[in-house]
Amino acid sequence: MIIQTLAFYVFAAITVASAVMVISARNPVHSVLFLILAFFNSAGLFVLLGAEFLAMVLVVVYVGAVAVLFLFVVMMLDINITELRQGFLQYLPIGGLIGLILLIELILVGGGWVLHPELFGAAQAPMPNPAIRSNTAAIGDLMYTRYVFLFQGAGMVLLIAMIGAIVLTLRHRTVRRQVIRDQVARRPEDAVEVRKVRPGEGI
Repeated sequence: MIIQTLAFYVFAAITVASAVMVISARNPVHSVLFLILAFFNSAGLFVLLGAEFLAMVLVVVYVGAVAVLFLFVVMMLDINITELRQGFLQYLPIGGLIGLILLIELILVGGGWVLHPELFGAAQAPMPNPAIRSNTAAIGDLMYTRYVFLFQGAGMVLLIAMIGAIVLTLRHRTVRRQVIRDQVARRPEDAVEVRKVRPGEGI
C-alpha cells in the first residue's frame, strides 16, 4: 500500500510538472516531449487505478500516434518563435478570463465535494465485479448508455475542430483544379493532332 501511495504521488507530481512545462517551454519540440512524458505518467496513474485499458489506449493512441505526429509536424515546419510571440500579449486578457472561469469551476466542484461529501457518492457509478465484467466492457456500458450524449457532443466538437483546421489550411491561389465539364466536353480532334512526318524531316 505504501509503494502504491508513493507511486501515485511520483506519477502525479511528474504529470503536473510536465503539463506546466508543455505550456511554458520556449521550444515547441521540448513542449511535445514534455507532453509525451505527461501521457506516460498519466498512463501509470490509470494502471494504479486498475484501468489497464485506458492506460494502454493512452500510450498507444496518444503517445504512439498523436504526440509523435505533433513532434514530426513541429520539426518539419519552420516555425518562427519570435513571430508567434508578437501577438501573445494581445490575447492575454481573453486567455486570463478563460483561465479564471476554469479556476472558479474547479473551486466550485472541489468545494461542493468538501461541503457535501454525499455528492461524491452520487456522482459515482456502481462498480461492477472485475471477475464478471472487465473494465473495458464497463467503460463501454457507461459511454454508450449513461454518457452517450456527452460522448456524441465530444465527437461533434472534434468534427468541428477538424473542419476548422481544413478550412484554415485551404489555399485556392496556387492549386490547379479539374473542371469536369470541360474535360467531358472535350473532343478527340481538339486533343489529338495527327501529322504525317516524312523521313528525314521533323515535326
